[in-house]
Amino acid sequence: MTADATLVNDIRAASRCMVRELGFMASTLAATQYSASAVHALLEIEARGSITAAQLAEFLGLDKSSVSRMVAKLVKNGEVNEQPCTDDARAKQLLLTAHGSRTVADIHAYGQMQVRSAMAQLNPSQQQAVAQGLSAYAGALQAHRLGAKAGQPTANTSTGAITVHSGYRPGVIGRVAEMHAAFYARDWGFGQFFESKVATGVAEFAGRLAEPGNQIWTAVQNDRIVGSVAIDGQDLGDNQAHLRWFILDDGCRGSGVGRQLMAQAMAFCDQRGFARTQLWTFQGLDAARRLYESFGFALVHEEAGQQWGSKVVEQQFTRRLHGA
Repeated sequence: MTADATLVNDIRAASRCMVRELGFMASTLAATQYSASAVHALLEIEARGSITAAQLAEFLGLDKSSVSRMVAKLVKNGEVNEQPCTDDARAKQLLLTAHGSRTVADIHAYGQMQVRSAMAQLNPSQQQAVAQGLSAYAGALQAHRLGAKAGQPTANTSTGAITVHSGYRPGVIGRVAEMHAAFYARDWGFGQFFESKVATGVAEFAGRLAEPGNQIWTAVQNDRIVGSVAIDGQDLGDNQAHLRWFILDDGCRGSGVGRQLMAQAMAFCDQRGFARTQLWTFQGLDAARRLYESFGFALVHEEAGQQWGSKVVEQQFTRRLHGA
């Protein structure tokens, strides 16, 4: 998916500001005598326990000669030791010395101070948004450099495990509406009518969660709701379930979280014995359609309509209980 020019320029401007504010424009970083690349090298050596210079060059995206000179300086300054690799005597592994460990501890303290001071300017919701957004963006940049597919796991980009919870959570009504509004406004041009419809529907449904045929599941990362799906067992009648409000925050798409949410919802439908589960969507949401079909949903009807406020080809999918 290609970002529009305004969004790209906004991200570039914010990135330049971060580079300046974090001190990367200076010749040294994190209140040390070392360059940014040397500071990152020390952090990666600590994180891995040991690493060869060739591996370090590949991970940092630097040429081998630059890494060789940098490692020589770190060894000379007593930050790093070189030892023969156990499986290849020709190669040397890099390990932190006691002095290097103290240097890294100071780097961590300095970095934590920077982040804590910045986060103090934001409310908790903004803090979670920063953590999730930076993680997703860093992963996408790394995937581009390595030629991987965005959304696949990459080193050091996760800000916390995503867990799935059932039932009401504070903020769920607003977050479900927000995630729907952000995605469908950007990619489909839906506006206020759609957001209001979602918010009103979720709010009404939340008041019926005590009923045995109703349930909502949320994916949560660092206490922030990043995905949802609901089963409404009342509004259609005739022993039918209605799958509603299946949505993922941008940073979670392609991570498998959507499949986890769907699995929980479909297990609930089977346990409750709903003869059919219905969902309404529209043409063009191909990734979601493939997921629905993998859980046994089949397209049963489609026609042009505008129940969401914009004219689209509306689709109805049905999943039958085995044997029903």
